[in-house]
Amino acid sequence: MDEERDFVVFTDEDGNEFELDVIKYFFYKDNEYAILADCSGECECGDEECEDEEGGLYIMRIIVSEDETTEEFVPPEEEDMDELIEIAEKMLAEDGCCCGEDCDDCDHEECDCGCEHDHCACGCEDK
Repeated sequence: MDEERDFVVFTDEDGNEFELDVIKYFFYKDNEYAILADCSGECECGDEECEDEEGGLYIMRIIVSEDETTEEFVPPEEEDMDELIEIAEKMLAEDGCCCGEDCDDCDHEECDCGCEHDHCACGCEDK
């Protein structure tokens, strides 16, 4: 993929910072949303050489400041979640890979270390 990826840093309740990768932007009901991926986890299989990354996908609403200099990522309204999830799943299915890359060689089988995560050759967990 030739385009530059966007990363957003969040802070959890304990003050720990973590980074999410924005893999897709879209509009719904006149609001901008982003699909973000957490690719910082580790495979639970215990094999140190396993390149499978377990991470989650998130949908966040983007609020742009009045002067358009900052963006705030906030959770969407609960009543919109089912439809947002459906939209995100369709968008990701069209791309073929959760990481946003053009992964033509997704194998969707067990990786060499024996863990049972579906993943593609790029190392992401394909959801």
